[in-house]
Amino acid sequence: MRVHSELRWGLQEPIYNESLRLELADNQIEAMSEMPIPCKYKHHLLEKQYKMDLVVGDIIVELKSVQDIIPAHRAQLFNYLRLTHRPIGILINFGNTLLQGERYGYIEETNECVLLDKNMNILREEINWSSDVSV
Repeated sequence: MRVHSELRWGLQEPIYNESLRLELADNQIEAMSEMPIPCKYKHHLLEKQYKMDLVVGDIIVELKSVQDIIPAHRAQLFNYLRLTHRPIGILINFGNTLLQGERYGYIEETNECVLLDKNMNILREEINWSSDVSV
């Protein structure tokens, strides 16, 4: 990815967020940054909200700048997918010398998040939140 090639690894997440948004804009791809997710409890709208790093169409892009992706990072993306019912989520880690990425699909009928390969085929039927999964 061009952003990783230009900036290399290990900078703070907001730097990669803004750079990726600009790279997408340079390629005429609209992306929204820090998009809030309204949260509800029963019929009450909560004051507290999640904020998605980037949203490109129906795709949530969760950015990290850490040594390795861990289950808590996946859980964060899965929460976003479940709360928004968006079909695809991508987890990108800029914190390593090699760019890391994982692609997940949300199945609304079963409320499951599944790991997808580059052709959008399901690799695993169900994600074990405590295991380490990387593509």
